[in-house]
Parts: sequence; structure tokens; C-alpha cells
Amino acid sequence: MVKSEVVKNEAVILLHGLARNASSMHKLEKALVKQGYEVVNVDYPSTKHDIESLAEWSIGNAIQTVQRQNTIHFVTHSMGGILVRQFLRKHDMQNLGRVVMLGPPNSGSEVVDILQNLPGFKTVNGPAGLQLSATKNSLPNQLGPAHFEVGIIAGSRSINLVLSTMLPEPNDGKVSVESSKLEGMTDHVVMPVTHTFMMRNTAVIEQVIAFLQKGAFDKVED
Repeated sequence: MVKSEVVKNEAVILLHGLARNASSMHKLEKALVKQGYEVVNVDYPSTKHDIESLAEWSIGNAIQTVQRQNTIHFVTHSMGGILVRQFLRKHDMQNLGRVVMLGPPNSGSEVVDILQNLPGFKTVNGPAGLQLSATKNSLPNQLGPAHFEVGIIAGSRSINLVLSTMLPEPNDGKVSVESSKLEGMTDHVVMPVTHTFMMRNTAVIEQVIAFLQKGAFDKVED
């Protein structure tokens, strides 16, 4: 975990996606530090354990490092958003602020349904990856609606044309725009970015900051 100096009484916990690491959130981390947030960029073993275990370990440990008086926000990429939903289903956070999810598979991903039985899929994606199915009984579809302020940014561009054919249009190459949505969400915006690189996109980072500050995204021109 990387921790910054605090300037105001607000902290942001960053959670990367499946098969990624904290370095993928580094540009976002630097931007949030510049805004004066205390930032904890969590590096967790996303392919080694199931979502329930990852949520308890990664978020539980991150919260312990944050100054106690701080409001705690979350910014997540992909599966990181499912970890937050899992954690908040089990824990009542009195100092919870806002949550921004980038490309979250809130209703799972059809890619998992199609590829999960292929040799090597579990080795690459681990037990958590297998839980991201788009079926009705998958873990993301059992977590329920949001009872917290959450803004969701979905991507509509893809650099993986093969995976895109497995998903409803529009999609970001891993998650469809429709699957990113969550009942009870506060705001939702679609941007022309890919799943792989959206957290490094300057316009996306500006929208993350806007939601953390105002509880709403800035208007995106069609």
C-alpha cells in the first residue's frame, strides 16, 4: 500500500481490478494527492482468493491505515467495485463518503460465462474471476442495490475485438455498459475509453474528482 500525506479530512482508498496491481492506479493516485486527499492505493492478490476474502483483507487493512477522523471514499477499477459492494454488505461504515466505480461488472461479465471452462482460465483469473459470471446467481448479482452514493463510469471503446463479440454493445472489451449499471446508483456516465486503460485517462480522472467533490459527474457532450 502507498499512503500520502493528508491535507484535508478526506481519504480515498483505491482498488485495482482483476489480475492488475496498484501501479495501474498510480496516475489516479497522483491526481488525488494533488487535490489534497489522503490516498491509500491498495495492492491485493486478486487472483489468489475469492471475492469475499479479498474484500475483507484489502479494504479492512486499508481502513486501518486511514486517519480515524477522515471521511473515506473509494475509487475502484473493474472487480475492485465488487469488493466494495461485498464489504459494504457486511459492514456499516459510519464515515463512508462517496464511491466511484470504473468499468465495474455489477451484473457480471458474459466473457466469464463463455471462457470459464477453457484450460488456463482459472489459473490466470483465480477463484475471484470465476465469481464474475453474468448468470442470475453469480456473486455480483446477489449483492443487491447500492445504499450509498456511487457514481459509475462505463467505457464504450475496446482494444480486444474478440472479447467484445462476447458482450452486448456497447462495451469496453470486458464489461458492457448495461452490466456496469447498479440499482440505486447516484450517477452514471459513458465515456469513449477502454476497460484496460480507463483509469489512466485524463478525462476519466477529472470525472472521478468531480464526483468525489460534488456527488455528480460533469456533463459529457455526445
